[in-house]
Amino acid sequence: MFVRPGAVAFYFSSYVRALVRSVRPVWHARPDRLWEVDALRGVAILMMVVYHITWDLYGLGGRDIPIYGPFWTVWQRVTAGLFIGLVGVSLHLRAQKFYRQGGFTVWPFVQRALVIGTWAMVITGVTYVFQPDEVVRFGVLHLIGTSLLLALPFVRVPALSLLVGIGLLVLPEVTSWRHHWTWLEWVGMIQAPHPAFDYFPLVPWMGGVFIGVAVGAFLFPKGVPRWSSTSPPICLGRWLQVAGQNALLIYLLHQPLIIAALMLLGYVRLS
Repeated sequence: MFVRPGAVAFYFSSYVRALVRSVRPVWHARPDRLWEVDALRGVAILMMVVYHITWDLYGLGGRDIPIYGPFWTVWQRVTAGLFIGLVGVSLHLRAQKFYRQGGFTVWPFVQRALVIGTWAMVITGVTYVFQPDEVVRFGVLHLIGTSLLLALPFVRVPALSLLVGIGLLVLPEVTSWRHHWTWLEWVGMIQAPHPAFDYFPLVPWMGGVFIGVAVGAFLFPKGVPRWSSTSPPICLGRWLQVAGQNALLIYLLHQPLIIAALMLLGYVRLS
């Protein structure tokens, strides 16, 4: 059975258009989106930027900052957990949108996973060139792209998604078993993972996506807020909403911009 060339061309052009749209700046909050979700994503983006400024001052600027102490460790995990959990919420909302429109097709979700995966590989390539000893093999974008596909079958069974998510989160805590197969490093549960700036294996982090699916189903049944929703109450809410809609673009650009700014201010010197 052969795939028609016309179909290949259609899916490829659709993927390329989606890839370009994924990093196209959004200047105004879209009225057709749930502002609460975008604003929360904006909060996660803001927390990420704060954490990475602090890390750069420590790791590149030599500042005496307890970046691996309790406060910044919790900050980093809360930031990542919020960001990853919202992936599950958004997955639920997007699936419900297709159900309301009378048809469900897998391609938009596969396309989104391919787009995220493409940018993940860009990060892998960049870190391989500039920091080969700590190359990002399976970072947060790798996790998100993979999780979008693995969690998709669970959007219709949010209770099961919640159980799977909890299981993934607690699995490393309830067993001391760890494998040593480096080719399964992306799965997690490995004895000694390679050093990397960004490492988010499926276990336990994919649990956040599954839990996010269940949270989305509870808060937004059939894609509609369970409780009445109003516009963002303050100007800051609008700003966070726009930031949330530009999350991928900000994620890709924020570290080079932060490092450049810190260099101009004299806080960081790269030898």
